[in-house]
Amino acid sequence: MRCPRCEADTPTGAKFCIECGTPMTPRCPQCGADTLPRAKFCGACGTPLTAQTPAPPAAPPPSPLQYTPEYLAEKILTSKAALEGERKQVTVFFADIKDSTRLIEGLDPEAAQQLLDPAIHLMMDAVHRFEGTVNQVLGDGMMALFGAPIAHEDHALRACYAALAVQHAIRSYAEAVRRTHGMLLQLRVGLNAGEVVVRAIGNDLHTDYSAVGQHTHLAARMEQLAAPGSILLTAAVLRLVEGLVRVNALGALPVKGFTEPVEGFELLGASDLRRRLQAAALRGLTRFVGGSRN
Repeated sequence: MRCPRCEADTPTGAKFCIECGTPMTPRCPQCGADTLPRAKFCGACGTPLTAQTPAPPAAPPPSPLQYTPEYLAEKILTSKAALEGERKQVTVFFADIKDSTRLIEGLDPEAAQQLLDPAIHLMMDAVHRFEGTVNQVLGDGMMALFGAPIAHEDHALRACYAALAVQHAIRSYAEAVRRTHGMLLQLRVGLNAGEVVVRAIGNDLHTDYSAVGQHTHLAARMEQLAAPGSILLTAAVLRLVEGLVRVNALGALPVKGFTEPVEGFELLGASDLRRRLQAAALRGLTRFVGGSRN
C-alpha cells in the first residue's frame, strides 16, 4: 500500500503512513465514513470528495524536537552515533481517541483543536515520563517506541506503565469534557513487542527506522481492536512483563492482515511485584507445596 502523500510503501492495513504519519484511510468531511483514497464521492452519504479548487498542502507534522523534553532530546543526540544501524528490541505503542471525527462534528477547527490537544499532550507526557520516544503525532492519536532510540531492557514494562498512566489521565480529562461539552471521550491503546533497526537519527530527533517483521502493524491492530478506555497487548509483550502486571486473557483474536488469530490480553494494572527478579522468584516458589514439588 502506497501513501497518498509521500508515496512511501506502507504495510497493508496500516492506519498511518510509517514515514510521514498521514492517515491511510481518508474520511468523508460530511459523515466521517472511511473512503477510498481516490474516490470522488462518499460511498455512505454521496458527498463530493473533490473540490473545484485544489486544497492547500497539508501542514508538515511537528518535529519531534518540538515536543520532546530537553533532557530526553539531549540523551538521544549525545548517543545517536552509537544507536544508528543497531537492531533494537522495542515495544510499539499506539493510542488514539475513539470516534474522534464524531466527537468534534459540528465544531469549528479551532474549537476541535482545543478539545483534542490536551488529550494528545497527556499521551505524550505519559510516554516521556517513562522515556519512550514519540515518533508520530496526528490530530487524534500518536505512535511511540519504547526501547529505541533510547535503549531500555524493561521497555515493555515502561510501555505498560505509560499506557496505564495515560488512561488514568485521560479519564480525568474526559470527565471535564463530559461536564463542559456533554461529550464522551475515550482512548484506545495497543502494544506489541518486536525488533527494529534504527537507520538514522536527525538533529530534529526524527528517527528513521525499519521494522523487522510485522510487529508495528500488529501494534496498530491491537489499538484498533481495543475496547474504548482499554489497553490491549500481545503475548510478545506479556512474556516480557509476566508477573509484573495484571491482565485479562481475551483468547485468540482474528486480526485483519494476519492468517492466524493473535492472543490478546487486556492490561488491567500493575502487580505488587515491581522487579523481574521478584516475579521469577515467585514462580519458583509456587512449584513447592507442603515441602514437595508439584
